[in-house]
Amino acid sequence: MTTTIFGDDLKLHLRFQQEQSAGSGSFKSQTRDESWAAKETAVIVCDVWDAHHCLNAVRRLEEFAPRMNDVLKEARKRGATIIHSPSDCMAAYEDHAARKRAVAAPAAKNKPKDVEHWCSRIPSEEQAVYPIDQSDGGEDDDPAEHAEWAAKLKVMGRNPGMPWKTQSKLIEIDADRDFISDRGDEVWNVLESRGIKNVILVGVHLNMCVLGRPFGLRQMVRNGKNVALMRDMTDCMYNPKRWPQVDHFTGNDLVVRHVERFVCPTITSDQILGGEPFRSKYDTRTESEQRSRVSHVGLMKRQPCAEWSPISIPSLWSEANAGFGTLGGPVWYRCTIRLPKSWIDSSGVRLSLSSRDGAVRAWLNGEALSAESGGSADRTLLRVPDKAISLDDTNLLVLHGGGADPSIGLQQAPTVISGKNQLELKGRWQCRVVGEEKSSSNIPLPAKFGGATDIFFEPAR
Repeated sequence: MTTTIFGDDLKLHLRFQQEQSAGSGSFKSQTRDESWAAKETAVIVCDVWDAHHCLNAVRRLEEFAPRMNDVLKEARKRGATIIHSPSDCMAAYEDHAARKRAVAAPAAKNKPKDVEHWCSRIPSEEQAVYPIDQSDGGEDDDPAEHAEWAAKLKVMGRNPGMPWKTQSKLIEIDADRDFISDRGDEVWNVLESRGIKNVILVGVHLNMCVLGRPFGLRQMVRNGKNVALMRDMTDCMYNPKRWPQVDHFTGNDLVVRHVERFVCPTITSDQILGGEPFRSKYDTRTESEQRSRVSHVGLMKRQPCAEWSPISIPSLWSEANAGFGTLGGPVWYRCTIRLPKSWIDSSGVRLSLSSRDGAVRAWLNGEALSAESGGSADRTLLRVPDKAISLDDTNLLVLHGGGADPSIGLQQAPTVISGKNQLELKGRWQCRVVGEEKSSSNIPLPAKFGGATDIFFEPAR
């Protein structure tokens, strides 16, 4: 949709999805027109790195990065603030004027709680079922190409798992006007010191960093900014071999739909530049196929034996929404938890399980938990290795086992304990029947990247 720009105002068509009636699960796409003053608007460029461990992700980003750069130039020309946020790359910009400008921004008096940290979920997402399985990290490379790419990164002196060092050279940084920061508190200081009310997010990857970073969509929404995602200037990490087994771009559209329903509205680049929205040459779907594939996923049911499926803990199998029915043998369970540093007692962290659930093995971020004395006839204690815990961040907890009666799931919710602090993990988890230890007990990237928003627990704020 082509949009005429008047003066310094950004005339935007915000697309969002509204539930037809409370609890119906039926949503209708809608739009509303708003005018955002450019001087009160910031564009945050999320993790547009110079390299990535997934070669296909590099290809997709490099395809739309030139247009993203044009968006930034036009927004800057109108008077908008541009914040470049290539996470983990601040060392490369230590002496850059835009980095120094961000550091020098006066400390905001209204700094939100936890703005420095990853945000895995906001209240509006609590009842949502996350639309894709990204727990393998989302790589969709051909295995042979991926191996060649990893070898090339090694030759370049880069870690194949985290090869980024700077922002992509396809994105220009104006040393006289822009800001560089990957810290939530610094970004907040910039926004507040410049009177920014509106935030537009561009960059990658939507289902991970764009949503969850300290400067990402969730934090901006949670802390009261008017927020929009530029949906044609982003991409997802999604492997079509994972649920719901659709092509990459349909997976991307499913996450955009999730954002429009539960997080914030979206816009497209033509609303800043004119012309038409960007469409990837790799996306071969017709418009009709695009709509029908996204709609079809809403009617599909997961195959519980192979896929991670939602389940309430505690619950009987017969009551579980995963649709397992009566099963024999142990079951895999997983959820994500955030453990604030202030919550952790000097005695460390333990996991308390019901003894009635039989022998249950457990891992936190891939590290096995060990049995510990001090339990009771009803409860078993497992100690969490200190090295396994990512404080003030998201952690992946995986259990494997179950009671002797195959008709019953976990009979009591596990509890995380640290000193006098207790976090009962009662609510929505994911489970599956099949799976081997290496792939099921951990994910290849940090848990905050691969975890879904609907299996998340944290102590009361």
